[in-house]
Amino acid sequence: MYEAVKYLHSYWAYLVVLIVVIATFNALIKYFSNKAYLARDFRIALFALIVTHLQFLIGLILLFISPYFTEATKIGMGKLMKNEILRLYVIEHPSTMIISIILITIGYSKHKKQVSSKPKFKRLAIFYTIGLLLLLSRIPWNQWLG
Repeated sequence: MYEAVKYLHSYWAYLVVLIVVIATFNALIKYFSNKAYLARDFRIALFALIVTHLQFLIGLILLFISPYFTEATKIGMGKLMKNEILRLYVIEHPSTMIISIILITIGYSKHKKQVSSKPKFKRLAIFYTIGLLLLLSRIPWNQWLG
């Protein structure tokens, strides 16, 4: 079960990164070029929101069935924080991804409340960019690409 969920989480992450990059650059480009907000832009932002939330759910399942989590519950917080690998998989990666997803969600919610195009793209650009940077900062690249 663990291997299947890990596989799903790892490969879904490629889609998440791709879609969030597309949504972020779409918002940035259209903000700076003063383009009109279209239904296509709404769908791109929404799809980024959906794939990140699905990844979060998969990641949450993975966290609780992970041998890293089992090990972390046995050794206690002091030893966990001294162990680089356990700290990454049990503390740093999940908490940073949660913050990233929260920012993307806030950006999506705030952009819907705006009436004109420029403020819509501004909200998306700010929150999706910060969310993307956080997301990229805590991907376990050595596992992901190796």
